Amino acid sequence: MRRSPLVIAAFVTLLPLAGCGSNPSKNAPEATLASAHGKAHRGVGLRPVKFSNTPRLTSGPYAGRADVERFIDRMQARGYTRPELVSIFSRVRPDDWIIEYMNRQWRPSSGPNGAWTRYRARHITPAMLAKGSAFWNQYAAALDRASKKYGVPPEYVVAIIGIETKWGGYMGKHRIVDALSTLAFDYPRRADYFSDELENFLVMARQEGFDPFQPVGSFAGAMGYGQFMPSSYLAYAVDFDGDGQRNLWNKEDAIGSVAHYFQQHGWKTGEPVAVPVSAASPGVLETGFRSSYPAGRLQGLGFRAPVSLRDGQRVSLLQLDAAGGYEYWFGFDNFRAITEYNNSTYYAMTVHQLAQALRARHGGRYAKTTPAAGAAAAHPG
Repeated sequence: MRRSPLVIAAFVTLLPLAGCGSNPSKNAPEATLASAHGKAHRGVGLRPVKFSNTPRLTSGPYAGRADVERFIDRMQARGYTRPELVSIFSRVRPDDWIIEYMNRQWRPSSGPNGAWTRYRARHITPAMLAKGSAFWNQYAAALDRASKKYGVPPEYVVAIIGIETKWGGYMGKHRIVDALSTLAFDYPRRADYFSDELENFLVMARQEGFDPFQPVGSFAGAMGYGQFMPSSYLAYAVDFDGDGQRNLWNKEDAIGSVAHYFQQHGWKTGEPVAVPVSAASPGVLETGFRSSYPAGRLQGLGFRAPVSLRDGQRVSLLQLDAAGGYEYWFGFDNFRAITEYNNSTYYAMTVHQLAQALRARHGGRYAKTTPAAGAAAAHPG
């Protein structure tokens, strides 16, 4: 999700999210945030929260922390009173496991060792295809409506939700306010980023009227079916089912929000995502989704694509460490749009190939938008 809005780990970075929220009335010390989730957050069970009149943080693990007091001061500019914020942070509990997890170092191996093949095999399986197809069938109307409105083929929305949460099978178990506070106050390397996300989460709670202690999600604070970070929620979440709430735990809202996210990050309707190219050595050329070359230059070096490319068209040169040797692909603007959700070549390619395998099960209505469809469908995992 993700500036990467969505943060996960290793290949799955956090992931990569103004609108329909209802603001509570005046911020009196004893104000109650009426839960907006009775209808919108069906199954989440969020409850109203009452705030005390405590003027300073004197209890809980964060008592006496100058950085937390500064954050409380900062949040008063976002519509909260100090008593409200003190009440919240007296109840927040840091999670040591999150810090331990973030501090683990991933050490890539040198040379080709089949890492891509193993990574892909974990995410594109017969079980995933069956679950993805069932999700698509169940929510076909919402997916088609999102595709028409935002120009993103249904298979990519289905694939994102599948990779992120297995279509709701696992959406995380960490209390969001605890996870974000832990990373904001006890993980200096990315404290600024997570402090901003904690601020955005509390703004989100105020706008949508829910108890900030109720939502749970990933260890990094990503939420709902699409695992949006709070900043992405504020910028890109949409009320797609028309009930007056933007609710990422609602499948229709999640479908519309993922499609809207892609549209806002440069998805080009009808354009390709990625195509495999014939093997050649990149030499000293940079590879990865951030690389950008005129396609003609790469073709002159021996990379051959199975589709015609426009004069001057720029592509990324993608290198995948597959079993048996490196694979090379050209990535287009839509591939880069997927990496805005998660800054990883492997993540984006997995989304692409899962999407194509799912499309193969549902016919070829959108296959023309992705010239690599045939190649991907031939290896559905």
